[in-house]
Amino acid sequence: MGGFTMARDTSPSQPLAGRRVLLTRAADASSTSRNLFRAAGAQVIELPALMIGPPDDWGPLDDALRALERFHWLIFSSANGVAAVRQRLDHLRLHQGPAWPRLAAVGRKTAQAVERQGWPMPFVPQDFVADSLLACFPESVHGRQLLLPRVQSGGRPLLAEQFRRQGAMVVEAPAYESRCPATIPAAATAALGQGHVDVITFTSSKIVRNTIALLAAHLGERWQSRLGGPKVVSIGPETSHTCRALLGRVDAEANPHHMEALVAAAGRLFQEAP
Repeated sequence: MGGFTMARDTSPSQPLAGRRVLLTRAADASSTSRNLFRAAGAQVIELPALMIGPPDDWGPLDDALRALERFHWLIFSSANGVAAVRQRLDHLRLHQGPAWPRLAAVGRKTAQAVERQGWPMPFVPQDFVADSLLACFPESVHGRQLLLPRVQSGGRPLLAEQFRRQGAMVVEAPAYESRCPATIPAAATAALGQGHVDVITFTSSKIVRNTIALLAAHLGERWQSRLGGPKVVSIGPETSHTCRALLGRVDAEANPHHMEALVAAAGRLFQEAP
């Protein structure tokens, strides 16, 4: 492996010592995930596979926010949705008032994004996934009006569909769009091309699909063979389903479904190896 060789003296505090992790992520993601993997001893190679931008039309979200007092719940499924709502509230010069709806959030990262805005504490399901929100929702939604800011395309419609089946009146408003970058970092291409990756991580189904599109564009038909060696680690059930459908396997899944558990799941793969 030449210059890529690293010592692999693993310990409980650094279960990924000497391992090379290909971290697929959003282009504007914070350094938190990178730092967590490095703290576990990994050499991190980043592959931005998602670009977050505005929706094609702000109109539906703006209209919903102008009538926010008529909703009983404002439900966020991502931190991107939180940021978009904050941006549009500021743009429209709308401020939190006593008639604001109750808040709910899928996932710890989303809940933290809500809290950083100074908004009321949201309801958060224990398992951090949409299915858990549906199962544990704190009241009957029959006859309730719900606002779901969401990605413009490619998102999972589970929440809206199930709430409607339970008798809720649901408004889905495009709050952002996620697109595939046009290029891939040279370091990621080189590492995969030379077989210098031990783990590849995925944090959403769309990142899985975009990563495959990027690799196919830059590695051609070789992309499938290049992913045969690295362990595939997913952040949750829906992402795992996509990995199995498109890559044929998942070697580990984070539980609970957040970044610290993703790092731990990757580390256990090598601690358990003979």
